[in-house]
Amino acid sequence: MTTILLVSGSLRRGSVNSAVIATVRRILTAHRPTVRTPGLDLRALPYYDEDVDAVDGSAAVRAARALVESAHALIISTPSYNGEAPGVLKNALDWLSRPWGDSALTGKPVAVVTASSGRKAGAEARPGLHSVLERAGAIMVDHAPVAIGNGEALPSDAFGFTAPSVVASLESLVEATLAQRVPLLRQQPRIPL
Repeated sequence: MTTILLVSGSLRRGSVNSAVIATVRRILTAHRPTVRTPGLDLRALPYYDEDVDAVDGSAAVRAARALVESAHALIISTPSYNGEAPGVLKNALDWLSRPWGDSALTGKPVAVVTASSGRKAGAEARPGLHSVLERAGAIMVDHAPVAIGNGEALPSDAFGFTAPSVVASLESLVEATLAQRVPLLRQQPRIPL
């Protein structure tokens, strides 16, 4: 069974990015019933603290790292806050990027969608987010950028967006992600040193 981990970079209830993630989940469950689609709750992670990390002291972080390690790929949808990905998403990536060179993200394919209620579609967050992910060892999914603007005006239902153009863009990104997924190399949880 394939696991695609889904991450919304927005905490806001009713966020456009959470709607993107809901749409991706609907696409995967409708067309790929053997694909699992767990989500990563960014609220559960404390602020990054190297002292805590050095003693492996956060159960939430260990769980998040295990979730990423058990995934074949990730799909992240993010807004732009002042031209960058939100701090809560960056904080999660800081935790997931450790230990350096052998992080949960090392060699992991990641697809990025940007979305917002504005017409810029959060696209200015993409370069910085790609940079952080690549520094953490992730492999960016080879696909044209997907940026969804004016998200609050788009047709949707309880399972995400229904606009045909949005669904088609996300279906294409999902297929590219599935094509680039990697076999899991870590079958055993890592033992802290």
